[in-house]
Amino acid sequence: MIRKIIASATCCILAYFSVQAQTEKKYVIGELPSYKVAKATEPITVDGKMNEAAWKNAEVRSLDYFYRNGEPFEKQPTKFRMMWDDTNLYLFYECQDTSLTARETAFDARPYLDDCAEFFVVPIPDSVNMHFGFEINITKAAYDYMMFYKYYNKRDFFVKGYNPAYKVEVTYDGTINNEKDKDKGWTMELAIPIDALSNFGRPRVGAKWAFQAVRQDRNQVNDRFRSSSTLFPIYDIKMDVHQPNRMGLMEFMDKK
Repeated sequence: MIRKIIASATCCILAYFSVQAQTEKKYVIGELPSYKVAKATEPITVDGKMNEAAWKNAEVRSLDYFYRNGEPFEKQPTKFRMMWDDTNLYLFYECQDTSLTARETAFDARPYLDDCAEFFVVPIPDSVNMHFGFEINITKAAYDYMMFYKYYNKRDFFVKGYNPAYKVEVTYDGTINNEKDKDKGWTMELAIPIDALSNFGRPRVGAKWAFQAVRQDRNQVNDRFRSSSTLFPIYDIKMDVHQPNRMGLMEFMDKK
């Protein structure tokens, strides 16, 4: 009798969680809390070190959504910060990493197959099938573009001729492409000119833009596959990380 009760209760619990999983809300752009972009109160030197006191005012978010098709992977933590002034957006990625890996060296190639930071942005608070993209690996091989999502026959289209002048610096603690030791991590700092992102004029306090922050984590030199983590959930990695309706919003603040 007890076994029947336990079995019945187990079935009810499994059925409940099955329904919950099927009905779980999948957030779209604007439904999750906006990232509050603090305004920089002093000049920012792009050196990958976050030495300026102004960075203490930046909101700290973690890239908590992890994806990878296939084998298990290590969920290595990433912290993301962002600030702005009248000239630039400033980004800072702080990544724990036990195996620093980067093979790509060419410009506008495939740094996303390495340990890599990515940033997608649209200078409006809406979901549209176009965004600006920046992908840089830990040796500063960069891929920047305008991307049109599912442009034709459900295929994405990348405009590689978009090559804005922006600054990036990287620091790392460990040795790159050496699997015999255990590394600690890396940081990446960027300054992206606002003029390279919008011809609507500079954002005012309270303005909102759509964006996504992504980290690619490759842990084996001879294994091209890597895990991805994002600031806002994308749910289905098979549809890639560029899904416009899965971006979140940033809000430009005067202070934190």
